[in-house]
Amino acid sequence: MTRIPWWRDAVVYEVYVRSFADSDGNGDGDLQGIRSRLGHLRDLGVDALWLTPFYTSPLADGGYDVADYRDVDPRFGTLADFDALVRDAHAHGLRLIVDIVPNHSSDRHPWFREALAAPPESPARDRYIFRSGRPGEHPGEEGPPTDWPSAFGGPAWTRVDDGEWYLHLYAREQPDFNWHHPDVRREFEEILRFWLDRGVDGFRIDVAAGLFKDQSFPDLNGRRRRVVNGPMYGRPEVHDVYRRWRQILDEYDDRMAIGEVWTSSPEDLALYLRPDELHQVFQFDLQLAPWSAPAFRDVVTAAIKAVAPTGAAPTWVLSSHDSVRHITRYEQPESVPGIGQARAKAALLMLLALPGSAYLYQGEELGLPEVTDLPDEARQDPMWKRTNGQRVGRDGCRVPLPWSGTAEPYGFSPDGVGPWLPMPGRWAAMTVEAQSSDPSSMLAFYREALALRRRLRDGLPEDMEWLDSPDTAVLFRRGPLTCALNCGEDPLPLPPGRPLLTSIPLDGDQLPGNAAVWLTTA
Repeated sequence: MTRIPWWRDAVVYEVYVRSFADSDGNGDGDLQGIRSRLGHLRDLGVDALWLTPFYTSPLADGGYDVADYRDVDPRFGTLADFDALVRDAHAHGLRLIVDIVPNHSSDRHPWFREALAAPPESPARDRYIFRSGRPGEHPGEEGPPTDWPSAFGGPAWTRVDDGEWYLHLYAREQPDFNWHHPDVRREFEEILRFWLDRGVDGFRIDVAAGLFKDQSFPDLNGRRRRVVNGPMYGRPEVHDVYRRWRQILDEYDDRMAIGEVWTSSPEDLALYLRPDELHQVFQFDLQLAPWSAPAFRDVVTAAIKAVAPTGAAPTWVLSSHDSVRHITRYEQPESVPGIGQARAKAALLMLLALPGSAYLYQGEELGLPEVTDLPDEARQDPMWKRTNGQRVGRDGCRVPLPWSGTAEPYGFSPDGVGPWLPMPGRWAAMTVEAQSSDPSSMLAFYREALALRRRLRDGLPEDMEWLDSPDTAVLFRRGPLTCALNCGEDPLPLPPGRPLLTSIPLDGDQLPGNAAVWLTTA
């Protein structure tokens, strides 16, 4: 029997490279650090790891400002280190996905430096998006070409010395490429091949719905930034790019691409999943949903309905390097001690029981909360800087992982080396070392759930059936597996079946509040 493609039901672990493990004592995580910890991922039971950018970069936006797409930043290692990581990951039975950042480069990229040195309307500038400004509110003033905002605060345009403005949907250090230029298309096709030839198994595409902009550059006039087929995102031209990328991927065995696509339209999301385009797109609504059974049901129903016509499988995620960790989100609004941990365990059982693939974010297997008390001077997110502290940014979910020991750096770096973001003094009981010897820990629960999912998944149909449930619960069945999630406070009667795994101990034949269970009728 032919096995379905590996990514269709894989569990993928996101590695935020700078915060995973530091092997050389510079305070930043690196490729050799990841190599040294592959056993953790193997034992955890995931199928693949996704690396955030490790390319040459000034790190103005955590590596998503790329200066050289074909090399490793010296802070993270070398190309030889990367090749060794690929070999070791495969030897551990793990696939390797890397980030690709096509919407923008670093302002240190050779092309952008060439553009700044060239005069207005020159061919060198045409690889990016330069435009003239327009009259400001007062005589003699000039403003940006449009009212487009940056995602990190402030306008999406920066003026250069000769008076032209360049577009950056994110930080000013991240100028947007002009994807109407053939050089840009050719360059990224060659970049894909460069990494495919080095053995990567897939790509996560950053800002996948961006790339093209409306060439008339209209104002938003209050419209949302990510409106479908709007001036900044979701342009129809982007699909031709991914059709070409799919052709390249299909030249290699078992390679895939997943897009970061933010859209309010499920129908628009499905366009990226047509059989000749991307293999997967993230469905972020589960990550955005509150702790609510109706909200979870609505999200899952809409996501499955959206992808069904394409033949693709849904992709689920609860946390990432861009969002507040779900353990902390689930503490609201009650703030009851331990409620976030209990709900996170229950949510994991729902996530892993759904059809499709699941993406985990590093540290959630340890139950790490969002670090909300970072000192202002330690924060590095451009969102924090560009809004003058009005938006706290994403540093709180990017604090390095604690591996061992009782104090910072908790085995992340060699002893005595401070990590790039400070680590809380209360994490001694949350290290991998501490939790590995505790059968009641979050880490032990993740390992048990992932091992059981791996044993069950080949016997489960992709179709799922909703079961009758009260408003406070989510109940569904996939073949012999039933998943019950109780989002309420009061216990609920268990559905039929033999319990396989529970997030907290059952109360006789009752499922306690803020808990979940897997049952089998086999």
